[in-house]
Amino acid sequence: MGIIEKIREIEAEMARTQKNKATEYHLGQLKAKIAKLRTQLLEPPKGSSGGGEGFEVTKFGHGRVALIGFPSVGKSTLLTMLTGTHSEAASYEFTTLTCIPGIIHYNDTKIQLLDLPGIIEGASEGKGRGRQVIAVAKSSDIVLMVLDASKSEGHRQILTKELEAVGLRLNKRPPQIYFKKKKTGGISFNSTHPLTHVDEKLCYQILHEYKIHNAELNFDRLLAKMWEEMGLVRVYTKPQGQQPDFGDPVVLSADRGGCTVEDFCNHIHRSLVKDVKYVLAWGTSARHYPQHCGLSHVLQDEDVVQIVKKKEKEEEGRGRFKSHSTAPARISDRVKKAPLKT
Repeated sequence: MGIIEKIREIEAEMARTQKNKATEYHLGQLKAKIAKLRTQLLEPPKGSSGGGEGFEVTKFGHGRVALIGFPSVGKSTLLTMLTGTHSEAASYEFTTLTCIPGIIHYNDTKIQLLDLPGIIEGASEGKGRGRQVIAVAKSSDIVLMVLDASKSEGHRQILTKELEAVGLRLNKRPPQIYFKKKKTGGISFNSTHPLTHVDEKLCYQILHEYKIHNAELNFDRLLAKMWEEMGLVRVYTKPQGQQPDFGDPVVLSADRGGCTVEDFCNHIHRSLVKDVKYVLAWGTSARHYPQHCGLSHVLQDEDVVQIVKKKEKEEEGRGRFKSHSTAPARISDRVKKAPLKT
């Protein structure tokens, strides 16, 4: 029996099983089995070297976006318009047969855009080149659905179903669960808040389904709650003529010093404020990119800031009275010239 048949058999069993307190553990085990089988759908066939020609694209830039859609809905045209990379487009279906990457330069960042072959209903089960396409989409930061406006809403629903069938959580935050395998020690279970859908026994059964017998499992919303309550604001610096430094943000807080541009400058150095001519800001606090800001501008989380300093004042006069001479100021210090030969 193949993987698809096993999944359908388990789904049929779940449909026959009534949902109540006595069957919740059995249903949990069945869900774990389906999740495991769906993961196996994306694994390359035994004996193959990888995902197929054109699908192994090295990650590049600050983020990756995958274009997903049915054949001939405009993915290749969109890639060419946004990146300038040529991707063959035609009026017939399945024009793109491999993964074609392009780079979008936006707000001083580089975003990798992937034009993937069109998928069809049943892609999650391996129809067409659906497995390879969805595997690449799963490695992306954003999945961008490209739809034909003249078609029915059913196309979006089909795409959503195909992606969720292999574990892609569309428009949902990852669950706050910490999981770490161990060599020994059994399974340690901890939760910082009341659980409503699973309990310790069900988690053990799911882990055993994956043949995991030693692990550390923690259902944790504590860190997210701490972050939310503290109201921390990360601000990234951008030197003039250079890319932003996303590795070491300046962390501000309304309760500790404030979140204005002036607070940001004081955090770097107390003497910086008096040298500021103006500030350029990118991010959610800016109305447009970049926005010229004053010292009272309130920054928000993940803003990027560039400080433009005042020019150093020229000395020794102004305008046409400015002197650029390097000659000695006193007559006595001047070097006497040799007498003229006669």
